[in-house]
Amino acid sequence: MLLGLDPLLTPDLLHALASAGHGDRIAIVDANFPAAANARRLIHLSGTDSVAALRAILSLLPVDDFEPDPALVMEVVDDPAAMPEAVADLTRLLRGAGAGPPRAVPRQDFYALAREAFAVVATGERRLYGNILITKGVVR
Repeated sequence: MLLGLDPLLTPDLLHALASAGHGDRIAIVDANFPAAANARRLIHLSGTDSVAALRAILSLLPVDDFEPDPALVMEVVDDPAAMPEAVADLTRLLRGAGAGPPRAVPRQDFYALAREAFAVVATGERRLYGNILITKGVVR
């Protein structure tokens, strides 16, 4: 344990966050997401939800402010205008951290982006669509 760190920030997650560079993406995904099939680096946080994982990550990770859409979520299949409860909670957390709302992308596009992500953080989030991609920014 280290002082001042969220206990969800495991050694593997801390290493991934510190190793990622500006522009690298971190995917935080729910329990239904095919994480093992879509991850270059897979980090398990099975005992928590996506919101708690994002909160812990945002305590250390700057969100990119150079590109227009540094946060992406998955669109609801057959209802792209819908905002699931998990996405609403993730959006509130982003706004509280000073970032803009995430942009929704189609499911298969989200999978493709997750495959290219620097790391995939697999949570135990049970709510549908509890997935988000965050682009790492710079520390000024």
